[in-house]
Amino acid sequence: MKLVVQAKLLPTPEQAEALESTLHQLNQAANQVSRLAFHTKTFQVFALRRRVYGELKAAGLGAQQAQHVIKKVVDAYTTLRGLIRNGRLTGKRQRQAESKPITFHAEAAHPFDDRCLSWLHDARTVSIWTVHGRIKDIAFTGSPDQLKTLAAYRQGESDLLLRDGTWYLVATCEIPEAPLKADPDGWIGVDRGIINLATTSDGINYSGQKLTHYRRKMARVRTELQARGTKSARRKLKRRAKRERRFAAETNHVIANEIVADAQRTGRGIAVEELAGIRDRVRLWPSQRATLSSWPFHQLGAFLAYKARRAGVAFVQVDPAYTSQRCPNPWCGHTGRGNRPSRDTFRCGSCGFAGPADHIAALNVARRASAVWAFVNMPNEPAVERGLSAPRAGQPDRTARRKPRASNLGR
Repeated sequence: MKLVVQAKLLPTPEQAEALESTLHQLNQAANQVSRLAFHTKTFQVFALRRRVYGELKAAGLGAQQAQHVIKKVVDAYTTLRGLIRNGRLTGKRQRQAESKPITFHAEAAHPFDDRCLSWLHDARTVSIWTVHGRIKDIAFTGSPDQLKTLAAYRQGESDLLLRDGTWYLVATCEIPEAPLKADPDGWIGVDRGIINLATTSDGINYSGQKLTHYRRKMARVRTELQARGTKSARRKLKRRAKRERRFAAETNHVIANEIVADAQRTGRGIAVEELAGIRDRVRLWPSQRATLSSWPFHQLGAFLAYKARRAGVAFVQVDPAYTSQRCPNPWCGHTGRGNRPSRDTFRCGSCGFAGPADHIAALNVARRASAVWAFVNMPNEPAVERGLSAPRAGQPDRTARRKPRASNLGR
């Protein structure tokens, strides 16, 4: 599986100046190619290469960097068409995007392949092509795990990136996956939320209080900067938005690492609720919309999925309907809104079983995981061989997997 590793560069002032000049010139060239591609409607690599390759070489770019500039522009327009085709870019934003060429910021990231960039892991330095010639002995650093992964599994291109005055190289690593434990010894159900970012069926809560407090603080600062309306304020808004996203991602990484490590140690699988489309299904007060829109539940699920895959831990998503309203007792199973006297508590109106609502939801998620995993891993046999009657002509196959029903999570 592919993972991205980020190494921090420690250049001298002279090296940093050369890197900055290189990045500016490469992005300036990309803007020129983008304008030509837009006006001539040339969005294929080979056709665009015939038009601009000679000019890029004459401007002082190396052969490899000229190729990367062309491919960078083509990939940008391909991404734009994909966003429009998938409905991610509509209305006024779509018209604006289609009315002008794509532009690249002067400090936008740029790819370097092994011909333009050499890693010396023993000396912990890199050698990189610049517009002022090749520069050697640029020191880099990172966490021990990242450096080990980088040395063992790095493949392909690496992106040179300048962020908040700090230089980074972002490398792609092809990491082998651990053998999947196809018969888990039970499941860890994970219920995701806002008050508690994650609650497991073992009763472990990962509180979102710290993240919520941080976001409220950033919201107050954002309101003040938006009121100013200056260019400096807008630049600060962008930097703070990126900082907030990094803070949320770090929080989710810590949670996912702990849950996956627990599952790997105990031989269990991980089950989460399928929350795709929750923003369209849940009715909210206007004051709640911003909170839900910035809620990083999808990111946490994605982190759990790829970390579980890397560790060989089974991972499955289950139907979220009524997980917080259903009694987890196998002999009861009573479901109703009355089982939730408050947001934080659960009390079964039939058998009296009680507990924290998030823990109850996680228990129900874990119970559903066994059935879903068995269904997903069911051999692909004809219905008659499984003891089921085959559908008649013109009738739907009742053995086919049903679409998960929409739900407002019952909360």
